[in-house]
Amino acid sequence: MGSLVKGVMIHESLLIHDYATPSFHSSANSLLRKLRHSNLHVGISFSPSLPQNKVSVLKKMAKEYSFDCFLLNDESSVDGVNEITLAWGDIGGEIWFLVPSDKKDAFGQLSNFGWIIAVFDVEGAGACESSGVVCISKLEELPMIICASIRKAIGDEVVTVGYIMKPSREEDFAKRGAFPMNPTPNGLMFLPLTFELPLLSQLQLVDIVLHKATDEIISVDLSGSSESSNRITFSTGMQELQRYMEHHSDCFAIDPLDKIYPVLDRLKIQQILLGLDALNKESCRAIRGPHFLKVNGFNDPDLAQSLSEAKIISSEYSETSSCLWSS
Repeated sequence: MGSLVKGVMIHESLLIHDYATPSFHSSANSLLRKLRHSNLHVGISFSPSLPQNKVSVLKKMAKEYSFDCFLLNDESSVDGVNEITLAWGDIGGEIWFLVPSDKKDAFGQLSNFGWIIAVFDVEGAGACESSGVVCISKLEELPMIICASIRKAIGDEVVTVGYIMKPSREEDFAKRGAFPMNPTPNGLMFLPLTFELPLLSQLQLVDIVLHKATDEIISVDLSGSSESSNRITFSTGMQELQRYMEHHSDCFAIDPLDKIYPVLDRLKIQQILLGLDALNKESCRAIRGPHFLKVNGFNDPDLAQSLSEAKIISSEYSETSSCLWSS
């Protein structure tokens, strides 16, 4: 059993370009969105020598994502630890500090305080094999290595849910506290999956997959009566995920991909909802699916009557509409 990851510090150079006009690295916003609602303490460090325009950008970013900003001198980074300790208190676990490879030695002394130094190096893990630190080559890898560390510390006491969906949907869930990386009291931890990294290494860390596969649909064949999932063409990444789940029965999928087709056919959905009537009991409130009608064409002279018979419009409106349409 090791210590849980409870805090993440990111060096400013990994978030903004070293340009005269500061701009974010392409993957920075994606990482920060995922960390924002992770239930981990998150901070951004910067040097006293950083130009004021970049400091302003960092502080604006930190405010947007509800993170902290800390002044950490490359030459005497230990001096900033007291400020961080005062701000975060005893967080009850490890702090991971993600730094660029050229700052590895300057911040290495923080390991004496129990910090874990994670080095961003385009050469990846091979560049750190003998250094005793963690190496990543893409920012997207950070949630995965945090998850792996937590699983190693907790063991079988945590169930990891890997999730993948479009950013806007992910944000809607996350801001309600749905996707914490920090394990919940009932032993759930959430790992954002990404098609930007090899899926196999990510999926080996998860027990359950939560997806919104409809976000990854390229095309659908709605002709015919078959409900085969083969009539849905998913993105390349989702197809890889589908193949993995088909060959790993121990990885449970919420909403199996082979059950998605009926959701795409509105008529099929309505037919399924008709089964709600069978659940009604005399002593309970009645539940039913919405009234519906399959319309093959809007030029049908009997359309208003059909809508009325399906209880979608009132009979009075049907009579008025028939007169208008006939004229």
